[in-house]
Amino acid sequence: MPDSDKVFAGSVPENYDRYIVPLIFQPYADDMARRVAARAPQAVLEMAAGTGAVTRAVAAVLAPDATYMVTDLNQPMLDHARSRQGGDPRLSWRHADAQQLPFSDGSFDVACCQFGAMFFPDRVQAYREARRVLKPQGVYLFSIWDGIDHNVFAKDVTDAMAEFFPDDPPRFLARTPHGHGDTALIRREVLEAGFSNVTIETRREQSRALSARIVAMSYCQGTPLRGEIEARRADALDAATACAEKVIIARHGAGEISAKIQAHVIEATP
Repeated sequence: MPDSDKVFAGSVPENYDRYIVPLIFQPYADDMARRVAARAPQAVLEMAAGTGAVTRAVAAVLAPDATYMVTDLNQPMLDHARSRQGGDPRLSWRHADAQQLPFSDGSFDVACCQFGAMFFPDRVQAYREARRVLKPQGVYLFSIWDGIDHNVFAKDVTDAMAEFFPDDPPRFLARTPHGHGDTALIRREVLEAGFSNVTIETRREQSRALSARIVAMSYCQGTPLRGEIEARRADALDAATACAEKVIIARHGAGEISAKIQAHVIEATP
């Protein structure tokens, strides 16, 4: 995975939160919050929190006396999440690498991570760290996108980029967010990290947008795909976004649109 796949800076955090979160993340964030709440935890750790979609959902269902440590390796994303959350004495914020967590063994009842594992250079090490900081009866809850063929708008945009840059198409979406959906591999890596029990549920949802323009903006300007576009041609962002919009309109129409999204939700216990 190129280092550029992990760059969420400049206007990306704001666009990510404005466009991508409601487009594809919110239904899974709500599901994650329900799973966390079912454990009635006193101490929760979130890794790769991004702009706080899960943070906001989980905070809404935690007990008043619970503690919630929110972390991310990308400081601009974490800063944006914190600005959205407002004052909440239960929450603490920390810049942290999921592969080297700065917490003591057995500190948390629940560790959660929504759509962050695909960005970990060493997923097994990150899973091992999650296990280390969990209490003996704790649970690790995380989600991974299924392959790009099961996530229609992401595939539409990837196809549009192949049309726009035929000699060197940007492949960020297929390579990283949607490149790690093999459930057999997920299970094997989690068990290798030392977990004893692994449950994987594949959840299909609908992605909805008021227009094709919103979908194009979401992926082209709210993810590291933007960096790939600009690396190929510095002045191409608007034109590439327009190309993605055109492809999406051709496939789904010019008005309000919807399409399938699919992800795996994993529950692992020591």
